[in-house]
Amino acid sequence: MKKVAVVMGSDSDLKVVEKAIETLKNYGVETEVHIYSAHRTPVEAKEFTVSARDNGIGVIIACAGKAAHLAGAIAANTTLPVIGIPIKASVLDGMDALLSTVQMPAGIPVATVAIDGAENAALLAIQILAVEDKELQQKLQDARDNKKAQILEKDKEINQRFK
Repeated sequence: MKKVAVVMGSDSDLKVVEKAIETLKNYGVETEVHIYSAHRTPVEAKEFTVSARDNGIGVIIACAGKAAHLAGAIAANTTLPVIGIPIKASVLDGMDALLSTVQMPAGIPVATVAIDGAENAALLAIQILAVEDKELQQKLQDARDNKKAQILEKDKEINQRFK
């Protein structure tokens, strides 16, 4: 199975990114975690990105706050799927990061999740890998079935309470 790389622009993003890492590990997806900045370590970020496919990476999750150019800089240097997580890190409540991540020019796509949406970024990465992996497909379906059962149980409880 291919790995997922999780790249953050700063260690201050870790508290959000940990949700993605935990989700990937819970699904048994091998994960690499790195800190590269589009602005402070552009050469290293590019070197990582151009060699990612050869190093067994199948999807890259990139997260950054404020100007949030990391996902776009990574996407510019690979044809691997890139998922951006805009981080709430400024007085603009993450809107700056959201717009920097989602507003990519034609030809350089970045799939973008909600501000601080690390769990969904991980699940999207897993869904991408699951296109070719039946075991991951089943794990995703089991998780959805479990969530459905939980909601239906809560519906039953609330109906009993207010009868």
